[in-house]
Amino acid sequence: MIEVTHVSRNFGTFRAVNDVSFSIPTGQIVGLLGPNGAGKTTTMRMITGFLSPSDGKILIDGIDIAENPVDAKKKIGYMPESAPLYSDMIVEDYLRYIAEIHGEDPEEKIPVLCEECGLKEVMNKNISDLSRGNRQRVALAHSLMHDPEILILDEPTSGLDPNQVEDVRAIIREIGKTRTVIISTHILSEVETLCSRAIIISGGKLVADSPIDELRARFGNEMAVKMVLGGIDASMAEEIFKTVSGVAEVKCSESEIPETVTVLVSVKGQEEIRPELFKKVVDKNGVLYEMSVQKNSLEDVFHTLTAAKVEA
Repeated sequence: MIEVTHVSRNFGTFRAVNDVSFSIPTGQIVGLLGPNGAGKTTTMRMITGFLSPSDGKILIDGIDIAENPVDAKKKIGYMPESAPLYSDMIVEDYLRYIAEIHGEDPEEKIPVLCEECGLKEVMNKNISDLSRGNRQRVALAHSLMHDPEILILDEPTSGLDPNQVEDVRAIIREIGKTRTVIISTHILSEVETLCSRAIIISGGKLVADSPIDELRARFGNEMAVKMVLGGIDASMAEEIFKTVSGVAEVKCSESEIPETVTVLVSVKGQEEIRPELFKKVVDKNGVLYEMSVQKNSLEDVFHTLTAAKVEA
């Protein structure tokens, strides 16, 4: 359990994190999101004890990390974006070294982590010779060495190829079955894939904290109908579709098909508007090349919340 209560952090006169509060129970994978400079990394560093809050309190399983940092940090595994590995060491030797630092039995822990993080093929290789994906696996093994109850990952798949990304995500899913996991990432599809909940920070303040499905429903529109039309230009499409009951917004853009327009019609709630949209196209002698339903994405929610903050 992580409890962050009215936490702020100042750097001189600049307030990087401003009165942020949230709690995360055991066994939940949570995405921590925000634009560059929003305060995500500062928040993570305070949770891990690398930085002290200027105000507020952080409890790790009921332990105040400011008052009892050693006991609190024993419960946390942290993998920063640029994992600090000793590149001149062999993987097995490095993991043995980390085990001894934590007071763990390397003969017991290394085989388990080797299996859990998929390191069998590289245990005898020099870290400097590893691909970025395998370096991330070693960094994960490092962060898990003391069997922490909480795992904090900063951009865990940054710079990986698609196969490596899926491998690391599979490891995180397995880890998340028994631990609390916080993932900070700019890849919003990754949060939708891995996380049940998202915390969004913008301008140092918490602007959203909900299960992802609820975020989609609360911000923007839950669904939209995408159409590719011929014989109807953008201005006409906007004019005729806005008159349909249940339509919240109409957006038009260029289409890849010559002499067509792509129209995205946002829907109020769960109303079924497709028959009426089709009728409007027929009435104008238009051609319907495509009609599909799209769910409001986390990217739409993120843009709505963070853009509003920037403009304010």
